[in-house]
Amino acid sequence: MRSLRQTWHHLCTLGLFGLLALGVQTSVSAQAYPNKPIKMIVPFPAGGTTDIVARIVAQRMSESMGQPVTIDNRGGAGGAIGADLMAKAAPDGYTIMMHNLSFPLASVAQTLANRSPFNVDTDFAGVSIAVYVPFVWTSSPSVPAKDLRELAALLRGNPALQYNYGSTGPGSTMHVLGEAFKKESKVNITHIPFKGAAPLKQELLAGRLQVGGDQLSSSLAEIKAGTLKALATTASKRIPGLPDVPTVRELGFPNLELEGWNGVFAPAKTPKDIIDRLNREVIAAVRHPDVVKRLNDLGAEGVGSTPAEQDAMLRRQMDQFRAIIREMRLE
Repeated sequence: MRSLRQTWHHLCTLGLFGLLALGVQTSVSAQAYPNKPIKMIVPFPAGGTTDIVARIVAQRMSESMGQPVTIDNRGGAGGAIGADLMAKAAPDGYTIMMHNLSFPLASVAQTLANRSPFNVDTDFAGVSIAVYVPFVWTSSPSVPAKDLRELAALLRGNPALQYNYGSTGPGSTMHVLGEAFKKESKVNITHIPFKGAAPLKQELLAGRLQVGGDQLSSSLAEIKAGTLKALATTASKRIPGLPDVPTVRELGFPNLELEGWNGVFAPAKTPKDIIDRLNREVIAAVRHPDVVKRLNDLGAEGVGSTPAEQDAMLRRQMDQFRAIIREMRLE
């Protein structure tokens, strides 16, 4: 009996030491992180709002973390290509991603179409909502409509008009909103997918595309210069920098209301201490005075939320548009 008690005591002691050793190892790991460069995937080409914001935030994080935070643009499929790479990356904090409001919409569309390469519910861990950036419908100045309501009236009154609208890919924000607009307005307008907001904007500026949309930062300068026309914002209130641009709700399209954001994610199973470190760094970055000014100049507002708030935003917008996307049978 005494031998059994001694053996049990010995095993318990070993277990305790093992737990202590694991705690020490985790602590050392947290203190050592990061000890090499961090890659931030942007699932869109360079030049769009997500890319612009990511570069501003990454620059500040590089300075504060003592390691380069580099941008890796992986555009295509409404952001799914870059998101899939991030989902399959090692959960060690050295591969993270900045995405936007297209993430929940495209994820729902791809899942309903049985072609999602990842599981949005289990493959990602929120780090922080970095910024709020309103989403704005835009058009070429040649379009004879001053807002979204007039665009609907124009298309209904002229069924022969061959108008196209551009998006950043199947299931992306503009694709979902464009199809919802078609349904509500009973108009004909054709979807043209692009790999990102930058090539979409170039087609609008050239007059080869009539309608598009993206988060404000990538088109604010052109809107103010008059080379692009702002038809509406999907935000719940008017944008301070563009007070004459009405909201979709004001124009009679409440179902198109959608808050714009950019946020940071990590692969699922990334250790909590690393998530917490990244969260602190993102918050510090977007609240730094120099960054605040740069973001404000772009029509963006620094946020810095908890990981839980980022996860909740993703799922709330998925729930908001799931029924609409299912009905549209987007592919």
